[in-house]
Amino acid sequence: MLPWSIAPFLRLAAAFMLGVAGYLYLGQGWAGSAAPWALGLVGLYVLAWFYSQRQRGPAATDAVGLLGLVAVAALGFARTQASTESRRPDHIGHVVPRIEYYRAVVDEAPVVRPATFATTLRVTAVRVAGRWQEATGGVRISVPRYEPGAAVPAPHYGEQWLVRGTPEASRGPANPGEFDYRQYLRYHQIYFSQFVHPGQYQVLGYAPRSLLVAASQRAAGQLDSVFRRYVPGRREYAIGTALVLGFKDDIDKGTRQAYADTGTTHIMAVSGLQVGLLFAALQWLLARVPLGGSVARRRLLTAGLGLGLIWSYALLTGLSASVLRATVMFTLVIIGQAFERQSNSLNTLCAAAFLLLLYNPYLLCDVGFQLSFGAVLSIIYGQPRLARLLDARSFFLERRRSYQPHWVQKSWGAAATLADAAWQLTVLSLAAQVVTFPLGLYYFHQFPLSFLLSNLFAVPISSLAVYVGVALLAVKGLVALLALGLPALAPWLDYLPRAGGWVFEKLIWLFNEYIFWVGRLLPGAVVGGVHLSQGQTLLIYLLIGSMVAFVASRRLAWAGAAVAVLAAYSGSRVAEARAVAPRRELVVYSIPHRSVLGFWQGAAPEFVTLDSLPLSETERTYRLLPSLIQRRTPRARYCVGWRGSQVPARAVAPPDSAEAARRYPPAPLVLARWHGLRVAVVSGTLRRLAGAAAYPADVVVLRRNAYLPPGALAAHFGPRAQVVFDASCQRWYVARQDSTLRAAGFRPWDVSRRGAYVRALPAGQ
Repeated sequence: MLPWSIAPFLRLAAAFMLGVAGYLYLGQGWAGSAAPWALGLVGLYVLAWFYSQRQRGPAATDAVGLLGLVAVAALGFARTQASTESRRPDHIGHVVPRIEYYRAVVDEAPVVRPATFATTLRVTAVRVAGRWQEATGGVRISVPRYEPGAAVPAPHYGEQWLVRGTPEASRGPANPGEFDYRQYLRYHQIYFSQFVHPGQYQVLGYAPRSLLVAASQRAAGQLDSVFRRYVPGRREYAIGTALVLGFKDDIDKGTRQAYADTGTTHIMAVSGLQVGLLFAALQWLLARVPLGGSVARRRLLTAGLGLGLIWSYALLTGLSASVLRATVMFTLVIIGQAFERQSNSLNTLCAAAFLLLLYNPYLLCDVGFQLSFGAVLSIIYGQPRLARLLDARSFFLERRRSYQPHWVQKSWGAAATLADAAWQLTVLSLAAQVVTFPLGLYYFHQFPLSFLLSNLFAVPISSLAVYVGVALLAVKGLVALLALGLPALAPWLDYLPRAGGWVFEKLIWLFNEYIFWVGRLLPGAVVGGVHLSQGQTLLIYLLIGSMVAFVASRRLAWAGAAVAVLAAYSGSRVAEARAVAPRRELVVYSIPHRSVLGFWQGAAPEFVTLDSLPLSETERTYRLLPSLIQRRTPRARYCVGWRGSQVPARAVAPPDSAEAARRYPPAPLVLARWHGLRVAVVSGTLRRLAGAAAYPADVVVLRRNAYLPPGALAAHFGPRAQVVFDASCQRWYVARQDSTLRAAGFRPWDVSRRGAYVRALPAGQ
């Protein structure tokens, strides 16, 4: 087992994380400040510590230590509460319905989407009732990339905007099981969003919140232009700039999917891999360069160069969160080496996590933070133990004999080196997956079984590509400086970065081809469609922890704990399956500009698209697939229109045959009856059916801005019918009809604003 004294920050980081989680799950309704309680516990711990120095004994020491951990957890709770912007008295949440204008600063580089730019504004002042007042808060905005006749300029970090209009509260998941983007934004202190047209805002000037971040992002943009110039291949440029600088906007969907299916998505993100490679290269270089002076002077010089290198790289890549995490950890390692402190990797990792969470407790909710620290934690603890299971180097070296020819002995030595490198890389990948695979199943619902094969060659190739890419940037910078003094040589000097760009592009091409080859070789090597709840994910981690503790201590108590956790996990899966099996639900989905009904019978759904076109792959993946995964549905039926549907439906057309010939579907009204639930879908005007018989309905779905006066609705379908505006209805129409219907006693449901409408059928119906 791991002695606590080796990694004291492990206990501190774990207690602080527990306090952060306590606030996120239990403490958000706390009205008062938790800081006095936390400080009181700290003071109580100090008094208890002084008292324990007089009453020495194991019991007193344990009690004081436990009290100290409780105090740290309380500090985590209080720090998270203090970091929650919505609790501030000047937050825009207190005045958002009355905001007329607001001033804000662009706080991050924009995300480029096919039709929009998305970025975050940090509000500095708002105008309410004609008066300006200071305010704080974040607003997630979307700006169209194009307007009639012109392209809209992209937002830039540090721009100060004047925006007209009122931000809206961020919306939750639009459909069952869908990604909760609202919660994601809240973890980043963003509670409101707004679609801003080009005429709604004006750029007032340039006032970045951080000059350092502004300079960093500008430098990153300049370096990106180097790759754009010297790497002409579109796919190679996209992967190259993602690998070295972290810009992933130009990576196409097929490439993203190929990397996800082979378990190599982590390579496309700038993180600890790149920082570690640069740090290792610097150490290798300094070990071979003679440095004069005393040992202490050489050690301090090495530390200074190392800190300068990794922080320069962090600045040049835009100070992204993933790079900062790795940079903070390596900073602690370098400082410890400089002062000849015995460095324990696990303690250093936990110290970095503790410092980062102390700065921003909401990092605990960041997927990248969880995956990166989980992977490093697993590697630190697991890789040495797995590596000892097989001595690949000795296996080949033992077959080398003195009587063999020299070239044969050299071959055995080379084989030993390659086998040892392959084995070390294999155990590295295995160790990293032990802690990260539950998170992958929870967030991404899949696990690539080909990760060993793909990482075996992808990691060395990508590591070499990182060195070449950084060298290309350095050579281009040097050439640019020389060209300033010797402009006549500029065309000749440009051949150096061109050569570097060619090598870099070929390495990226080889890297890409290998990833796609693995995908073609093992097309079904992805366990997909897996749904885990938060509780089940926690149970998996408890199971892993119990098994690791059993292997390390050989105590049967830990084996019993593992069996108990496994039984609890199995019981939770069975309970979920029993809960889903009898459920019957009608779902009117919220898919922009589409009309889609879902008829769920247990885990066997049928989706009926009322438009003339089937759902696109993107619409299925992001709108319907989450609910299929959530209910563990192996397959579903998709129907375009009611033809082929298993739901009994009939069309009711107006008496004019010309009206039926012009319309798709050829009726303004479709009546469906499913397990006793009566559904009416209105696609056109019902004024011409005023003299027809009544059609009692439980749910009335209005689509395509259907005209339906309240009197006609009550006469045809009954006064208690639930009216649902589907996502094909426009906002102006919904606003007008909603007020009219509410005045008549109806309670309409707008799926575009409130999310999908779900109607559960009573048991036995």
